[in-house]
Amino acid sequence: MQWLMSYLESSEDTELKRLMQKHFLDDLAKSKEISPAASSKLFKAIHDKIGLDAKDKKRRVIPLRRIAIAASVIGLLLISVFLLNDKITKKQTAKTETDHQRFKNDVLPGSDKAILTLGDGSTILLDEAQNGTIAQQGNSKIIKLDGRLSYDPTNETSKEIIYNTISTPKGGQYQLELPDGSKVWLNATSSIHFPTSFTGTERRIEITGEAYFEIAKNPNMPFIVNVNNSEVQVLGTHFNINAYNDEDNVKTTLLEGSVRFVNDHNINILKPGQQAQLTKDGTTKVEGNVDVDEVVAWKNGMFAFENAGIETVMRQFSRWYDVEIEYKGKTDDQFIAEMRRNIKLSDALKALELTGKVKFEIQGKKIIVLP
Repeated sequence: MQWLMSYLESSEDTELKRLMQKHFLDDLAKSKEISPAASSKLFKAIHDKIGLDAKDKKRRVIPLRRIAIAASVIGLLLISVFLLNDKITKKQTAKTETDHQRFKNDVLPGSDKAILTLGDGSTILLDEAQNGTIAQQGNSKIIKLDGRLSYDPTNETSKEIIYNTISTPKGGQYQLELPDGSKVWLNATSSIHFPTSFTGTERRIEITGEAYFEIAKNPNMPFIVNVNNSEVQVLGTHFNINAYNDEDNVKTTLLEGSVRFVNDHNINILKPGQQAQLTKDGTTKVEGNVDVDEVVAWKNGMFAFENAGIETVMRQFSRWYDVEIEYKGKTDDQFIAEMRRNIKLSDALKALELTGKVKFEIQGKKIIVLP
């Protein structure tokens, strides 16, 4: 402080003084007005510091040393602001250049795309098909409208049962309305196999990957989902099934209504908020009080992780951004994060890097994980 006081009194460094003045004026311009009461308190506190009664209207001579000390403190603060801003700017510039190198092969988020396989084996790329009627299968017209497919029953009668399949690739998702009015959301790398019209005493479909269902009520015709040698039986309800092969368990989560999860001779009836988990060795257990918002976040356009390991996070990123994952080291940290799925891959990775527990690089179509 003594050096600074001496320097400010004797130096002709006009550039330094110009910078100090500029920062001081900039700070004033950016500052917000404070209330009269707060202003009065600050005014009194400043005068107390320099030995002047704020209520004293008489002019008093303030010792030069006190003025010098006050000036030196202001000068020190302004110089610190200047040096800190300069340091931050340099760091930000260096970080931007580093990030550009690490994420130069950025990847766009997934979108509404899927392949429709008709009863005769022919296929239609749904993301390339025009809106409107794209085919007719048995008693139903197939109508596409902006990322959603619906099967509308016609007046025609046909005894032939025709099956269609909709499958999503990595980086794809799609919505479907079945002939009975039930709604299905397909996540990336998933599929649904179903009849183009429901007849008989049940409505039976088959899925792989992950799907969310809102089933139209029909007590006389139960809705049955076949998945990994097990089935979910419902009358009318909202539920999510996660049956990816690279996950440890097949998870059926109930949001509304009631479902019966059947595997071999094991039967579990779920209540809202419960989740049936089928392990690879065939064991079934039911978890209660599941965070259903986290389970169906994907359907609502979000990533949501609650105490999730890095492998769990990366599996979701791999499916949605159509990338491979390579680990260079391991981390046992658990991550809590929520972000939209419509952001670029680099933005999602940078959000996780804010934890300070992990770093990433994008190399071609591969994410390098660096704990």
